[in-house]
Amino acid sequence: MTQLSSSEAHEALAADTYRRSRGRWRLIALAVAVIAVLAVTARLAWPDQAADEAIARITIDGTITTNADRQKMFEDLIEDDSVKAVIVAINSPGGTTAGGEELYESLRRLAAVKPTVSVINELGASAAYMTAIATDRIFARRLSIVGSIGVLYQHVNAGKLLDTIGIDLDKVASGPLKAEPDFDEPLAGAPRQSLSELVEDSFVWFVDIVAERRGLARPAALALADGRIVTGRVALENNLIDELGGEFEALKWLQSEKGIDPDLKAFDAWPLPEEGFNWLGAILGGSARAALGLPSEGPVVLDGLVSLWQFEPTR
Repeated sequence: MTQLSSSEAHEALAADTYRRSRGRWRLIALAVAVIAVLAVTARLAWPDQAADEAIARITIDGTITTNADRQKMFEDLIEDDSVKAVIVAINSPGGTTAGGEELYESLRRLAAVKPTVSVINELGASAAYMTAIATDRIFARRLSIVGSIGVLYQHVNAGKLLDTIGIDLDKVASGPLKAEPDFDEPLAGAPRQSLSELVEDSFVWFVDIVAERRGLARPAALALADGRIVTGRVALENNLIDELGGEFEALKWLQSEKGIDPDLKAFDAWPLPEEGFNWLGAILGGSARAALGLPSEGPVVLDGLVSLWQFEPTR
């Protein structure tokens, strides 16, 4: 074994100490960076709620469906005396008719006890527009997409494809309209008539609440309910919204018209914070999915009666 001189041994020891020290500092720096990122992100995800009075922000993005947790959130806001007003931020193509109705009815109960205002960002169509009209006032950007008042039921006829590959379907049903229409048959006859009545019943209710909430004569509301979408500017001309603007303008309206203290801060009441570290993925992916009109998580499966604009359900 080669014997090192004292100077060489000292240099080797110093190099080893430096290497170990550098590794420790790298780990410390990495830990500090991770903690800082988590702290900043958590701050963005969950802003401090005022100890006393505050404004609640409800964000409705992606495809609307019924939601028990959201219902409980509404009831909590109704009972919470510290919440003085509510802003509903909307970016959604709509969703199920039942989901839209649930949101509408919940917001009407909330609006009975607190000032409410909605802000349509990129998109507020179909059941999302149904949501907006439940509030006291509607703001939208000049180039927001608004409208699509209507209801639809989609049916896929795969009969020719099944004939081509040699598959025949049969069933035993308790009645002639049970589980109709089959996806190997065209939508015709009694099944089509039955579904037309289903769509019409929902559509009549939708048009009625648009006329009532927007102060329109029913023929005028019906003329706008052919499924068309319009920009925020055209929506304003047709009395589908009240003003052009965003959250800043909505807050100013709450202050000037509802006497809300300008010093009150807004906090996010919905969606609820994710538990554990799941919120990190939600923050990274939520905005992109919302921009596409998708729900914040999970697959999109919509079967049956929907009030939705320009999105094909996954089957």
